[in-house]
Amino acid sequence: MTSQSPLPDPSTPFGECVHRRLHDDRLIWLITVGSDGTPQPNPVWFLWDGESVLVYNVASAHRLRHVRERPRVSLHVDGVGEGVVVIAGRAWIDAGHPPADEHPPFLTKYGGLMGKGPQAWARRFPVAIRIRPLSVRGHVAGGRLRSGVVPLS
Repeated sequence: MTSQSPLPDPSTPFGECVHRRLHDDRLIWLITVGSDGTPQPNPVWFLWDGESVLVYNVASAHRLRHVRERPRVSLHVDGVGEGVVVIAGRAWIDAGHPPADEHPPFLTKYGGLMGKGPQAWARRFPVAIRIRPLSVRGHVAGGRLRSGVVPLS
C-alpha cells in the first residue's frame, strides 16, 4: 500500500463523499467492456482497502475474461441523494488473494449477508478482481462537478 491515497483529499466535500461511499456503501457497479465494445455493468459487493477495490466473482463470470482482455474498467456509485462517484481504473485477476471467508475485512462488511454462510459464499465466488483507480469524477449532492486524474506511480 502506498502512503498517498489515489482518491481526492477527504477534507474537501467531494473527497469526503468519495471516501465515505467507498467505505460505507455495500454495492458498486463494476463496468467491464465486452468483446464487441459494449459496456457490461454488474452490481457487485466490494471492499476498498485504501489503494484498490476488491471484488469476488463466480469462476464463470464473463467479466473475468473482459478484465483479462481489456483491463480498463469503471466503478460507479449511484447518486441516491448523496452524490455520484465514478472511478476509472485498471483491473486484474488477483490469483493470490485469500478467499472471502478468510479475509476478515470482507467478512466484517458482508459476513452477515452471506446467505448460507461465508464458506459456501466463498466457494460460489472464488475469483478475486482488484481495481486500481486511475481517475475519479462525480459530484456531491447539491454541489458542482469535481474531477481529478490520479497520477500513476
